[in-house]
Amino acid sequence: MHGGDGREVASAAAGPPTPLEWKFSQVFGERAAGEEVQEVDIISVIEFDKNGNHLATGDRGGRVVLFERTDAKEHGGNQRDLERMDQVSRHPEFRYKTEFQSHEPEFDYLKSLEIEEKINKIRWCQTANGAVFLLSTNDKTIKYWKVQEKKVKKISEIKVDSGKAAGNGGIASSSKSSNSKQFFANGDYSDRSYNPLSKDLSFPPGGLPSLRLPLVTSSETSLDARCRRVYAHAHDYHINSISNNSDGETFISADDLRINLWNLEISNQSFNIVDVKPTNMEDLTEVITSAEFHPTHCNTLAYSSSKGSIRLIDLRQSALCDSHSKIFEEQEAPGSRSFFTEIIASISDVKFARDGRYLLSRDYMSLKVLPLLWDVNMDSGPVATFQVHEYLRPKLCDLYENDSIFDKFECCLSGDGLRVATGSYSNLFRIFGCAPGSTEATTLEASKNPMRRQIQTPARPSRSLTSSISRVVRRGAESPGPDANGNSFDFTTKLLHLAWHPSENSIACAAANSLYMYYA
Repeated sequence: MHGGDGREVASAAAGPPTPLEWKFSQVFGERAAGEEVQEVDIISVIEFDKNGNHLATGDRGGRVVLFERTDAKEHGGNQRDLERMDQVSRHPEFRYKTEFQSHEPEFDYLKSLEIEEKINKIRWCQTANGAVFLLSTNDKTIKYWKVQEKKVKKISEIKVDSGKAAGNGGIASSSKSSNSKQFFANGDYSDRSYNPLSKDLSFPPGGLPSLRLPLVTSSETSLDARCRRVYAHAHDYHINSISNNSDGETFISADDLRINLWNLEISNQSFNIVDVKPTNMEDLTEVITSAEFHPTHCNTLAYSSSKGSIRLIDLRQSALCDSHSKIFEEQEAPGSRSFFTEIIASISDVKFARDGRYLLSRDYMSLKVLPLLWDVNMDSGPVATFQVHEYLRPKLCDLYENDSIFDKFECCLSGDGLRVATGSYSNLFRIFGCAPGSTEATTLEASKNPMRRQIQTPARPSRSLTSSISRVVRRGAESPGPDANGNSFDFTTKLLHLAWHPSENSIACAAANSLYMYYA
């Protein structure tokens, strides 16, 4: 997957890239064995900034935690210098930077509705003057945050002569002992406590040589997070997506039935650009599940629906985009429809490739989690389909009863567009090569030993519009995979959120309250 035809030809001539060998890098918030995870600590979103030097996570407690990269600073070089370094020797590292409470639990008294503080999405905005800006949202309210370093002003200590003891900033001691008598320059003697504010005190013409004035110093810095704007009261339903525009001035927010366009500088007004709400709610057949701006075309955005379709719209066509410019949807196979068909066809995440040509989506697909790679120049079907856990098909009824069938897994692409990744159950995540001829299919576990649950996939045939990788199989006794019914998988531990570094082969993923990072 590359942006230009020339690069695609060159890539095809060179052959598919070598499969990556992934290694554990770091973990933040690792829990001890048997430690119970608090609901508010579970990570709900992960997002790298545009250059990959910062990472943000949000949790169900409404907190946003920021991490910054340290290995770039330690090497003292810019990104281009780091790219020239040996890839094997370089070890990407992040450190905790700061955290702040983004949202608090609220209650809508008009609708008798409790609004959770859980962070649904985070998006980084353009930096300015050494400060970083980001958008965060819960179900109803979007906030625009500015995080920057501030100097902490400190008052220096007041120094006095060693022969005189300081008392609350005074110059003389308050003691009345015989060995602490005070003598003034004019020869007078006082055995009472020295009071610098006393009216009967006479200062010598030359002043007091022991007087020291306090000085203000700025020796320390601290990070300060301030909410610059609040974008509220624009959504009747739960916000599921926010996305920055490439113009750097606007962004969109999407709920189940509407998509609104905002200006970053204006918080009391937004424009409704997509509205799928029918006149009669009984006629409602699908809802919006995700929305994303094109990375380079400020007039183009895509949104997905619960029916498994993705619509591409052009903001230049009309103020209210009732009609789409393109629609991507896969036709049902004859005789394959069942009670679960529409539920598992719902798309949970949509991402554009960095060059904007390809669109990656994630759906449940009969519990056959399929990231579908669409070519926006060809809307007849996906250019590649990756089956992640087809073995769960016999367990649809069980997963429906325990609500696991409604899990919303995210997906991500590498910066070069050669690989895609998505999460699964038992804290597993899968990485697939999507270059022409690639057979790369890696299964990793979110732990310090990511290869512990490695499942190999047989070489897949050359792909066509309908081709897909073969079903995962066991590797051996040392790394047991699931049986035909998936019984060895834990459906209570799921890896829903992950993000790929924009310029390097580095992945951050969330397993409950722990943030794991890997590199290749």
